[in-house]
Amino acid sequence: MNELLSHWAVVAETRGLRILVIALLAFILARILKVVTSRLVQASKGPTRVAQLREQQTRTMAGLLYSLGVWIILAVAVLTTLPELGFDVTPVAATAAVASLAFGFGAQTLVKDLINGFFIVFEDQYVVGDLIQLNGETGRVEYLTLRRTVLRNASGAIVTIPNSLVGQVANLNRDWSQGFIDVTVPSAEEIGRALAALEKIANDFRNDANWSPALLDGPRVLGVESMSLDGTVLRMQVRTALNRKDDVSRELRRRIKLAFEGSQIPLANTHKIELQGHAASAGS
Repeated sequence: MNELLSHWAVVAETRGLRILVIALLAFILARILKVVTSRLVQASKGPTRVAQLREQQTRTMAGLLYSLGVWIILAVAVLTTLPELGFDVTPVAATAAVASLAFGFGAQTLVKDLINGFFIVFEDQYVVGDLIQLNGETGRVEYLTLRRTVLRNASGAIVTIPNSLVGQVANLNRDWSQGFIDVTVPSAEEIGRALAALEKIANDFRNDANWSPALLDGPRVLGVESMSLDGTVLRMQVRTALNRKDDVSRELRRRIKLAFEGSQIPLANTHKIELQGHAASAGS
């Protein structure tokens, strides 16, 4: 016991200063990394929605870089300290290489999760708070990490999707939303009268002060969409601000119904086809 204590006392006297310097350098580098990543987040802040989205993306990337950087600094510090304590790092390095190879083969799905998660964040495909369509699910992103994406769907259920399963993504929360409203009138009905009624509805809607803030383009009457035995399909298009498409579409359908009833224009069928969002991106 005395010999062991004497050995470590000699090590502390002869190499303690170098070990202390290594630890101090590692601490300083970690603090510098923390300051740099924090300033990146601060620099991305802004009052606009685009700036807020960029801040969320930068914050996620900064957290990733800080965590990865700290692990690298710690690993280098430990490997540098071991020779000072009299250990041979060659077997340790060899063991670490074999362990890394085994981990890579045994955790391919996890690795794919992490790689896909990195590109989701780096390419700004979606961030927390976005409404997206993903793998047959439509919901708002509640949580996003490199390994998984967590959605809350329309039923209120939490849906967890590993990032390795992320394929085509439709982001419904970027820039604008768009809706198409199809109105079917009987084949015997005079088309000109129905189109004129739709044009008046669209013009009144655009000039309505209560609804104009929700509109970006239209509503516009596109004309005859198709003809069949069921009747003639007339189509309207409207482009709205985010999260206002459903409200606008419901109000338009209500006005169409009332206007056609007042003009005694029969409706064979009324339905809606939706195209939402300006940007759709494909995951890795």
